Amino acid sequence: MKPYKHVIVMGIDGAGAFIKDADTPHFDRIFARGAVTYRALASNPTISAECWGSMLLGVGPEVHKLKNEIVSSTPYPVDAEFPSLFRRIRAAMPDAVLGSFCDWNSITYGIVEGNLNVFHDTARDSELAPVISAFVKDKKPTFLFCQYDSVDGAGHRFGYGTKEHLERIHVVDGLVNDVYEAAESAGIIDDTLFMVIADHGGTPFNGAGASHGGWTDAEKYVTFAAAGPGVRAGSIDDMNVRDLAAIVLYALGLELPAFDEDGWTSQIPEGLFEDVNIPAYKDISHLTGAEPRRSREQHTSEAL
Repeated sequence: MKPYKHVIVMGIDGAGAFIKDADTPHFDRIFARGAVTYRALASNPTISAECWGSMLLGVGPEVHKLKNEIVSSTPYPVDAEFPSLFRRIRAAMPDAVLGSFCDWNSITYGIVEGNLNVFHDTARDSELAPVISAFVKDKKPTFLFCQYDSVDGAGHRFGYGTKEHLERIHVVDGLVNDVYEAAESAGIIDDTLFMVIADHGGTPFNGAGASHGGWTDAEKYVTFAAAGPGVRAGSIDDMNVRDLAAIVLYALGLELPAFDEDGWTSQIPEGLFEDVNIPAYKDISHLTGAEPRRSREQHTSEAL
């Protein structure tokens, strides 16, 4: 398959698989002929640092050992044993335009190396979306990672899967579309792999406060969708959120690290691309050694 010139990832924190239950006209349109699953597996425990870390590093929490308190207070080492996608892309493509725009800035601070000339900004979702759109039109990035956080805030406050949570997904659906339309306006959409992914879901409000971190279906199953030339339309059977790393490298035509249960375990899901040469998907369900814990604190400062 011919490599893409651009890869855009829209991360929706706390959306889980609940996107399928929300009113998302833009998501439905963008991925009408794309590949979609609502049963991608989050990392265990189902907490943001563990999950976003897995996606951007290609290794599980049992390997990267990142936690919310770590990524919020400690810059990701520039010489870490497991480099981020940004570092891997920069090494292979020195002139690549890279961007990381996150409401929860701990992702850019604590999971992305700080010496790679990555364009970045942080703001509430509604304020961040126009910044991202302007960046896409102006810079036409090679790789862009974005994270919207207010859906997780609504889940913590009202319960995941509630009316308020689903309404917030509807709002963020519009913000995702703003970026998609920016790529169209920039004239790059036909050379772009455009993806939406959630990190984790969460529990309903039960009087003690909604949370996540466990391994219930509502917490561990998440949405992943991809659209672009060479994407096979339909559903994806097996996928883990850490597979995002392999998908991004493959899409840009870069070599994937060797599979290693003590390190890189990111894979390309079967059925995602129209490429018969993609290796068979390995079962990694036994790699769940991170210590169990719960998260009841929302990141977002978004007005809900």
